[in-house]
Amino acid sequence: MEKRAPFATRFEETRGRFVEEAPSATRTPFQRDRDRIIHATAFRRLKQKTQVFVAHEGDHFRTRLTHSLEVAQIARTIARTLGLDEDLAETLALCHDLGHPPFGHAGEDQLDACMQPYDGFDHNAQSLRIVTRLERRYPQFDGLNLSWETLEGLVKHNGPLLGPDTMVKDLPAAFRDYPHLEALEIDQFAGPEAQVAALSDDIAYNNHDIDDGIAAGLFTIEDLMQLPVVGDVFRGVRVEYPAIDDRMVTYEAVRRLIGLWINDLVNETRARVKLHRPKSAADVRAMDGPLIAFSEGLEAPQRALRTFLYARMYKHYRVNRMRSKAKRVLADLFDVFLEEPQTLPPPWNGVAQPAEKPLRARIVCDYIAGMTDTFALEEHRRLFDSRTLT
Repeated sequence: MEKRAPFATRFEETRGRFVEEAPSATRTPFQRDRDRIIHATAFRRLKQKTQVFVAHEGDHFRTRLTHSLEVAQIARTIARTLGLDEDLAETLALCHDLGHPPFGHAGEDQLDACMQPYDGFDHNAQSLRIVTRLERRYPQFDGLNLSWETLEGLVKHNGPLLGPDTMVKDLPAAFRDYPHLEALEIDQFAGPEAQVAALSDDIAYNNHDIDDGIAAGLFTIEDLMQLPVVGDVFRGVRVEYPAIDDRMVTYEAVRRLIGLWINDLVNETRARVKLHRPKSAADVRAMDGPLIAFSEGLEAPQRALRTFLYARMYKHYRVNRMRSKAKRVLADLFDVFLEEPQTLPPPWNGVAQPAEKPLRARIVCDYIAGMTDTFALEEHRRLFDSRTLT
């Protein structure tokens, strides 16, 4: 295990929480954040939220929950190797997808379309809304009252929020509504552990989409042979183990690919550390670019893989059919709840009915975004199936 890097985030120097609390006697601030996320309702719901396939399509495909766990495992490995705070990296990996609505990116696209007259919808911003407002488990505050470092890493999952062409007024509504947003230094890069979690997300979904795509019959190992790096790894496994079946070939190849991506990231980051010599996490945030990164040599193979998955998996007609149905389900639910808020269950109906339409739309959006795939389908059946009135 690496000793703690000078640029690691130090839990002893945490900037604290926006609602002051006594420290835990048994956990660091980031361990406490992790535990609050694991106990959150929004985290449990990830078990039945789409990654690529609708959750009920099969027990063997990834869901948002299993994806988040895989990201956390990769993030801990990288953080440990680089001498960073493993608990903070794991915490950020576990909470990065909390704001995803049902049915994956199809659900996000549809909710954003429904919310266009009312400031839109963004799943990253919704994650912040969940951990600062919508989760209500503690008598002293709304949300989870997470540490500054966790909130900062969460909002910067995709990098700085502000730039030459982006101001606060241009940000999604759920970001703008958070009163402490600018205190999170949104014009800078995230700390090192947050950067690790973000790229662990890339490693996880690139590789588990290969596994799920083959398992679903959307493409074959032979189709992957044309890809740089990926094809080489699959060929290597077949040469080394000529007697194993394609399923085992896939497992072994994906395992090796994850290791390849991790090793590339670690080596490139070490080279950047040697070049920039950051002395603190604050130095990492103030850099002109990310400290944690893949090498240029891996960028082209990664782009080729993403192009392949986009064409052969995300745009496959079976996935398109799921997306189409999912969009219709959410559009129907949004319309009926917005126009007939009395059909919402308590306590949602109590706050939605007297609200002006823009606020009511946001309440409806919060309710729908929190649904699992199966619950959304069941709500749609209850509201639109004329064979039942229950």
